[in-house]
Amino acid sequence: MIGVSLAEIQQCIGRSRTSTDVVTFAPLRGLAALLDAQLTSARVGEPIPPGWHWLYFLPTVPRSALGPDGAETGGEFLPQFALSQRMWAGGTFEFYRALHIGEPIKRVSTIQAIDEKSGKQGPLIFVTLRHEIFGESDLAIREEQILAFRSPLASGQRTDCRPAPRNPDWSKEVVPDAVLLFRFSALTFNPHRIHYDRRYATEVEGYPGLVIHGPLQAILLLELLRGVLTKPLVAFKYRLLRPLFDCARISVNGARTGKDIQVWTADAAGNVGLLGEARE
Repeated sequence: MIGVSLAEIQQCIGRSRTSTDVVTFAPLRGLAALLDAQLTSARVGEPIPPGWHWLYFLPTVPRSALGPDGAETGGEFLPQFALSQRMWAGGTFEFYRALHIGEPIKRVSTIQAIDEKSGKQGPLIFVTLRHEIFGESDLAIREEQILAFRSPLASGQRTDCRPAPRNPDWSKEVVPDAVLLFRFSALTFNPHRIHYDRRYATEVEGYPGLVIHGPLQAILLLELLRGVLTKPLVAFKYRLLRPLFDCARISVNGARTGKDIQVWTADAAGNVGLLGEARE
């Protein structure tokens, strides 16, 4: 099913790599323009918003190492899988402090786990990556990303629908047009064709439209909270339950549930795309 045994693939657990970068202003200005968002200032030393660290440590994979879908084929860091479709499945953040414009930063990435599961749509391999992001001297963010790999789905075979929670405390509509998705792909150097190549997304992978990035949905939710909360976030976790597409407006939503805040994105029919929780 996956070309090699799961035991062989799991030998990659513990593999790590270190990347360095600097919190420069140009990518921040690009994301602010994309989101119609405001930055506090453009001065060195100012903090950047939660989640905007995704603008750094970009995956500069050579073109020769990309698969037919535009995504990295694996091998140098991630193992190679015969399961060809790659999806962003979810993740968590622990925020210890903000990163600041002009600050040198370092990310230590480790393959934390590789698990095989059998779902309604066939076999799945889940890879959990741990990222520890340091400023000049201390740990600023601890993040886990969960990637899923599966075989191509038959045309029209998609994930189940889950109705969105009712009565959000905060909600905003977003038009996820092709320009928005292309610009986010460019800002994050994401070559996965399902986000900007409509013919590939619809005719090859059988989606009804361009797929909205999981990280873009997460950032839209973080931005919604940034606009209404008075305290900084200390934790954020999320799962992608089903793809959302550029076919119609989507909503980003949040509601207080005791000490935590529930957040979600939903399509025009009220089906949840991303479901998560945040804590101040």
